[in-house]
Amino acid sequence: MTTSDAVREAADRLDAAARSGVPGAPIRDLFAANDVVAAYAVQAVNTHRALAEGRRLVGRKIGLTSVVVQKQMGVGQPDYGMLFADMARGDAEDIALADVLQPKVEAEIAFVFGRDLDDERLTVVDLMRAIDFALPAIEIVGSRIANWDIRITDTIADNASSGLYVLGSRPVKLDAFDPRLCGMVVEKAGEPVSVGAGAACMGSPLNAALWLAKVMARAGYPLRAGDTILSGALGPMVPAQPGDVFDVRIDGLGAVRAAFAKE
Repeated sequence: MTTSDAVREAADRLDAAARSGVPGAPIRDLFAANDVVAAYAVQAVNTHRALAEGRRLVGRKIGLTSVVVQKQMGVGQPDYGMLFADMARGDAEDIALADVLQPKVEAEIAFVFGRDLDDERLTVVDLMRAIDFALPAIEIVGSRIANWDIRITDTIADNASSGLYVLGSRPVKLDAFDPRLCGMVVEKAGEPVSVGAGAACMGSPLNAALWLAKVMARAGYPLRAGDTILSGALGPMVPAQPGDVFDVRIDGLGAVRAAFAKE
């Protein structure tokens, strides 16, 4: 099988799992170990497929921002996936479990941009000037691969294990909170189930956002005014079950809720 054939086969497997609602086998058997170039090519095939079907691209998500998780995956940098408009859910809106496969929740900081970032020679100052506002966010990660049996090529190909996301409703300017030092707690039924801080995300969510902006500019798909990015987890992810309600609070940013329907 040629690389192009393998890319198409992997993309078709993941697309079939998403459409059927039944997770499938890992796709890493189709590629050399840690072949991230091929994995991103798979992601691109399904991104183009989604756009051709009329889905709207509204931003990006960053994954693998934890050094511990990077070591587990055998890589030395984060990864990225696409955010589409139909992945967004409202703050405290009921979320159907059928809308995401094998869901887990992560607390993150979302940045919304007010200007384009189309130069790969970006600095953190360029980034901060481009951020219009921030929001507390919950990423509901999901996997089209059964039992979360994933390695780096699996998760990249699978749109960085994307699912859904929920944004808070009170925009906050960047100078009103500290992205690095802000504390975070996720509560389920009033009990803490995950805690963390901005520093858990590559030292600061701004570091993760700058990495993404440079990578996207270099690849010819720069972040644009109006785009939203999920900058990476501030603490451990937590599995979600029917009827679960998760409340996230981030110091200086406020709160956001993900509520899963009982059936």
